Amino acid sequence: MSTQAAPAARGVGVALILIGIGATVTSLSIDLDQYGRWGARYFPLGGSITLVVLGLLELRGAKVSAPTDRRHLPAIGALLILSLAYIWSISAFGYLVSTALAAPAALWIFGVRNPIGLLAAGVLCPAIYHGIFFVALGVFPPLGQYFDLLDVIGGY
Repeated sequence: MSTQAAPAARGVGVALILIGIGATVTSLSIDLDQYGRWGARYFPLGGSITLVVLGLLELRGAKVSAPTDRRHLPAIGALLILSLAYIWSISAFGYLVSTALAAPAALWIFGVRNPIGLLAAGVLCPAIYHGIFFVALGVFPPLGQYFDLLDVIGGY
């Protein structure tokens, strides 16, 4: 078998690189915080650069593989739909409510069926992520246009 990358693997590598470059450019357009620091840029920029590196690694080490297993395509489609709904709902209803709904939905897609676990995810994920990003790191939370739980509980 040749060590040259298969066409599909090359396509994945090139796609990762292009998406990473686009995400890097987009990350650099995020405004600086009120003190002139990068603040909210760090995580998206790190993820974007990681995509470029993964694309380069894919180009370097990709080999011809067996036919793709397609049984996970419905879950992938569901995650895509969930991610689009999540982004929209953050702009409409704020971060806390959207994350409280999206976290258990994502776990459901991955096969978690325990009601206590799903309920815990709906409460703990928004609380923990809020504490990390908005309290500890000082990133300003995205507020909802129609409703935001932060207006009800006060502060961020």
